[in-house]
Parts: sequence; C-alpha cells; structure tokens
Amino acid sequence: MIPVLILWFTAMIGLYIVAVYPILLRCWRRAAPPVKKDREFRPTVSVLLAVYNGEDFIQKKLESLFALKYPANLLDVVVVSDGSTDATDEIVASFADCRVRLVKVPHGGKAAALNAGMIHASGEVVFFTDVRQTLDPDALSNLVANFADPSVGAVTGAPRFLHANRVGEQADMDLYWRYELWTRQRHSQIDSVLVTTGWIYAVRRTLAEPVPPDTLTDDAIIPLRVLLRGYRVIFDPAALAFDYADIQGGEFRRKLRTLAGLWQVCVRVPRLFTRANRMRFHFVSNKVARLVLPWAILCFSAATLAIPAGPFRLVLLLAELTVLALALLDGFLPRHFLLRRISSPARSFLIVNAASLLSVMVFFVRPETLWRPTRVKVGTSQRLLNKQAERGS
Repeated sequence: MIPVLILWFTAMIGLYIVAVYPILLRCWRRAAPPVKKDREFRPTVSVLLAVYNGEDFIQKKLESLFALKYPANLLDVVVVSDGSTDATDEIVASFADCRVRLVKVPHGGKAAALNAGMIHASGEVVFFTDVRQTLDPDALSNLVANFADPSVGAVTGAPRFLHANRVGEQADMDLYWRYELWTRQRHSQIDSVLVTTGWIYAVRRTLAEPVPPDTLTDDAIIPLRVLLRGYRVIFDPAALAFDYADIQGGEFRRKLRTLAGLWQVCVRVPRLFTRANRMRFHFVSNKVARLVLPWAILCFSAATLAIPAGPFRLVLLLAELTVLALALLDGFLPRHFLLRRISSPARSFLIVNAASLLSVMVFFVRPETLWRPTRVKVGTSQRLLNKQAERGS
C-alpha cells in the first residue's frame, strides 16, 4: 500500500512541475502595470566585469563594451582581475580608454571579485556582465531605459546562443532555454523574474549589495534581494547578449553550478518562503521544484519496483527504461536522424535532472569546487559572433 501511495504522490508532483504549472503560468491573468520604459533616460553606469584568466576573450569583450550605443561620458568599466596569471591584466592595461579601470585582487572566485568591484562602481546603475559573451550595441540602452520606472530595481536581458550547427549538447538544450526565457517573460509580466542572466543584468547601485564570497549564483541572490526590498526585477527581451557555440560539456557544468547556487539561495535567504516574497508561489513552483523533481523521479522509480508484479508495473518499467535508453542513445545517433527529435529532449531532461541530483554536493564540498571554466571552440564561435556584431552595427 505504501509503495502505491508513494507512486501516485510522486507522479502528481512530477506532473505538476512538468505540465500543470506551465499551464497555470500560461493562463495567469493577474499582471503588474507595464514598465514605463524611457529610451531617453540616461543615468551614469558602471560596468562590472570579473575576470579570471580571460586572455582569449577580454579584448573582444572590451571592444564590445565600447561599441555600446551609450554616452561615453556616462559609462565607466571596472575590470576586476581575479588573480589572473595569463595576459589578461596586460591586455586590459593596453586599452588607452580612460574609462577602463583595472582592479587586481587575489584569486578568490567570482563573488569575491564582484564584491571588490562594487567598491569601485560609482555609477547610478551597475551593469554586471561576463568576459566571454559579446553584447548587442543597443543592449545597455535597452536595460537602462527600464530604470526610468521607479518601481524597477533590476533588469536582465536575453541570451542568444549561436551554434555553428544545430547539433551537439548546446543545441539539445534549445527547448529548455526557450521554456526558460518564456517563463522569465511571464514572470516579468506578472511582477518580477526570479533569476537574471549572469552576463547581462543591471541593478540600481543603491540595491547592489555584497554577497557571501562563496556564492555560486550572484545572478540569483542579488536580484532576489532586490525583489525582497519591494522593487521589481524585469526581463527585457530587447537587450541581447551572444554566447559562444560548441560548449564542450558546458551545459551540464552550468546547470550543476546554478542549481547548487539555488540551494545556497534557499538556505541563506529564508524570507523567500515567507509573505515578504510577492512571487513566493512562482518561486516554489518554478525554482524549488527543479531541486525537488529528480528526487521525486527517483522515489517514483523505487516505488515502481516495490509494487506487486503485473501489467501496470511492467508498463511503468518499460516507459522509464525507454526514456533512459533514448537519452543515453542520443549521443550516438547520426546528426539528422529522425529519432533525435525525441531522444534529444530526453537527453536534455536527463542532463538537467542529473545536475540537480548532484547539486546537493554544495553542502558537502567547498562550493568553489563546483565551478569549472567552460571550454569553447573559440575560432568557430568567434566567427559567428563577428557576423552577429556586423548585423547589429
């Protein structure tokens, strides 16, 4: 009897997370007033860029920043070199533009570097970005325009992944990212997004507070603090940033880090589970649910094995094994094989939930061990980014 109850209970949890909540979100009618976006609004902006051994990307990144269509006298760039041992510091120092300030700190991780950079950020708005991605020339203007509305405390933009071809691990995650961006857009319309994109988000300087040095997801804890202080956190799809293609195992590492960071947020900011969080229902249904789902799946599988043998048990076991087999087979299938239309989503589902299971390691190991640099094929990806920049200019 108990295995049957566990089976149905975990099935309902999984069904709610995967199907019911997205339907509720789609049908949600209550919405906050539209943001009073003003493209003529021009506060001072400090760009905060934490870098560790970024010699392959830093020059292109700085060029991208100085190509932004934003008044030069209102923009300064703070590059925090997090104990870089390559040519990063020399490349930054070679820029004659007086708007670039290089801050050197001992290697302590991104969060500690950002904390050091906040001390030097003097603009009314702090724009957080990373070294690898390039920006659409209008990205900053679109972000900043939202701060004309006094209810807005933080704004994030839209990531764009550029693929040399539509295959590989990153391409397999396209469906996941489309759902993620749609979710952010809906949350933003309802009130506020729950996380931002770490390489394109901006915060009012008065709301940008230091984070614990071992924080894995500054792009979650900083905007959620803004939300708890009564401001809105907005998603602006017109503010674009472009990431590299052909990430080698990068998506799994990215999800492992972000989900481990989500565990940190849940433990360190318990107010998110109280009425102080206007988006509590959505936070639990969307973010906390991602941490719960793989455990529900494991319990469902264990309960399947524990129920009496029979046709129902056999059907469940075959269904579970089929999904697992498709996910594992996906990497071996030919590039344009028809079966990949279902094997790729199965693989993506497996990757995300495997990362979620392993994310609990954040409580047993030093958080920085979960942060690994993402490897990319710079040549192919850079050509794609150059083409995108030419289209945007």
